[in-house]
Amino acid sequence: MDIDTGMFTVPQTVGSVLCCKCGIPMAPNAANMCVKCLRSEVDITEGLQKHVTIVHCPECDTWLQPPRTWIKAQVESKELLTFCVKRLKNLNKIRLVHAEFIWTEPHSKRIKVKLVVQKEVLNGAILEQSYTVEYVQQEHMCESCARVQANPDQWVAAVQLRQHVSHRRTFFYLEQLILKHGAAASAIKITQMDQGIDFFFSNRSHGVKFVEFVGKVSPVRSRNDKQLVSQDSKSNTYHYKYTFSVEIAPICREDLICLPPKVRSSFGNLGPIVICTKVTNSIALLDPLTLRHCFLDADQYWRSTFKSLHTSRELVEYIVLDVEMVSSEVNVGGTRYALADAQVARVSDFGKNDTIFNIKTHLGHLLNPGDYALGYDLYGANSNDEELDKYKGLVIPDVILIKKSYEEKRLKKRSKPRAWKLKSLPMEVDAKGRGVQEKEASEYEQFLKDLEENPDLVFGVNIYHNKEYQPSEMASETDGEDAPPTVPLDQLLDDMDNLQLREDEDDEDSGSMRE
Repeated sequence: MDIDTGMFTVPQTVGSVLCCKCGIPMAPNAANMCVKCLRSEVDITEGLQKHVTIVHCPECDTWLQPPRTWIKAQVESKELLTFCVKRLKNLNKIRLVHAEFIWTEPHSKRIKVKLVVQKEVLNGAILEQSYTVEYVQQEHMCESCARVQANPDQWVAAVQLRQHVSHRRTFFYLEQLILKHGAAASAIKITQMDQGIDFFFSNRSHGVKFVEFVGKVSPVRSRNDKQLVSQDSKSNTYHYKYTFSVEIAPICREDLICLPPKVRSSFGNLGPIVICTKVTNSIALLDPLTLRHCFLDADQYWRSTFKSLHTSRELVEYIVLDVEMVSSEVNVGGTRYALADAQVARVSDFGKNDTIFNIKTHLGHLLNPGDYALGYDLYGANSNDEELDKYKGLVIPDVILIKKSYEEKRLKKRSKPRAWKLKSLPMEVDAKGRGVQEKEASEYEQFLKDLEENPDLVFGVNIYHNKEYQPSEMASETDGEDAPPTVPLDQLLDDMDNLQLREDEDDEDSGSMRE
């Protein structure tokens, strides 16, 4: 009885027939045979491959896609499953419904895949059947890995990356960009040099691709050359070694620059004393006295090159005595600035003299009386710059502040490790003296501080959790507002090694709970 309409309905029943082979009742189909009898009569997997041999390179973990293509895929991944299915022949004659891996011992060199297929058989009946394909893993090194194993120095393309400055801060940041984008994944060797890094590749196209990547993240100019290694006149084949020389502009963030008159006039009489605020494939310049800014691309810079008047290694620490805002905050190139009149004094002058400087700064939105700041001491500096001598009667400010200093706050946390860490490229480094090692360690520490103070730099870097970091309750209570800036915890990534260990521990805990 139907409740909604109150009408009487006849229940629908499905009729059954007897199988023409074994005589058991069954639902009717086009062949009038049950599933067991139908499978005994027809095998839709006949003619399909059950055993396939695949070639694997154990060095770079790649698989050979005939005739000469090597693809990278992890074990039991979607990429490897797709690769295995594509290796099967005559699979287009049936319909593939499902495919999955069957677990095998890792050392067995066997990969088993279970396939579920469908095909139309007798009188239009659709038969579904599953079968297993066994792939025999044959170890064979690819051409590039075989060449490296035979002679590690047998490279085809070399990229010599150089920057003629007195520090390595640019290469520290460039290293993180290369790691994040995997630009040097095909490099067979990486060597750290005095003023740069050398990258060696087994293919010229890999070197060209790497040079293009560097040109997208920094202002560079490059030239290339080739040297004939061997030739075969009968087959008309030649083998060359290619060298790419890439020079990065010697302008770094926080450098003080005196623009040449020609460059200054092209930007509407900007400066001429400006600060470099950011370096990507273009150079961002800011006039700290007027907040005017411009962007200088690589072509414009290399047409009329210039050097820094002062670099970040010459920064002097000042203490802020008074700050008076001149203008409200403005957004300049994605960064906030505010003009202010300030009174500052060198920290090193305390107890020696009463020298006070009345200056104008672009950091009015950050500085308060009692804060510390880093800047360039132009009052007592001896600047021998050709571009600066071209400006007659130019009034140079006594002090130009660059950034706020957090050294006093960091002194309280000197012995405490950071909650984050960075990865590094597998570079070969020659033995160095103690002084050079201390200098590089100091520059790397300054680079880590720059990451903590500048969120824009963190955007282009992969930062990972530090498993050695153990937060303490006393540290969280004593830090408060006086804590120096640091990388937010929500921006940290899990290292794959640590993540695997953590998953194993979770599995053990869940297993013990089940017991």
